[in-house]
Amino acid sequence: MVYRRTPAVQARLDAQAALIVQAATRVLSGAGFAGLSMAAVANEAGVATGTVYKHYDGKAELITAVFRKVVAREVAAVSAAAATGSAVERVTAAVETFASRAMKNPKLAYVLLAEPVDPAVDTERLHFRHAFAEAFESAVADGVARGELPPQDARISAAALVGAIGEVLVGPLAAAPHGESVVPELVSFAIRALGARDGAVPQETGVPDADA
Repeated sequence: MVYRRTPAVQARLDAQAALIVQAATRVLSGAGFAGLSMAAVANEAGVATGTVYKHYDGKAELITAVFRKVVAREVAAVSAAAATGSAVERVTAAVETFASRAMKNPKLAYVLLAEPVDPAVDTERLHFRHAFAEAFESAVADGVARGELPPQDARISAAALVGAIGEVLVGPLAAAPHGESVVPELVSFAIRALGARDGAVPQETGVPDADA
């Protein structure tokens, strides 16, 4: 007879798995990919190491789960920030949110963007970049359609912006403390790169804090 978990048992297991992902996120935020181990995560979560393995086969699978949770949260923040306004306003909000939140949790952002990781985790990194590019693509496409930006392939421009922002942030994130001019310079670059007609960049609107 096949054993079926009751809803209560499944809920308990799901809560435990979520607790482990939260603990892994905190470990990554402090020690990076190189400093994360199943034992360290178990200690942070207050569970046995065997309990971590019960939910995740190894380090790569656990970090993949972290990537998916953190990326979903960050993409949602960028998408919400860039939901309304002119093309310049939307792109400015997207860049400010993306870069500023990364700067507020540099170790975790460095893991997401650039730290050498297992091939399986690197695949998640590609999904991470694509998800952010989609948030920029909508703003660029709408700007072109309204005549606020010159004709261009919105998908290519969005991917290029995400790649450029990630490349620029690698240095500041890896060698914190960072310069305060990084985010404004990235905004100016993005507006110039997209060819906005007036070249004007709105004042910073404030960026929601990144969760640890």
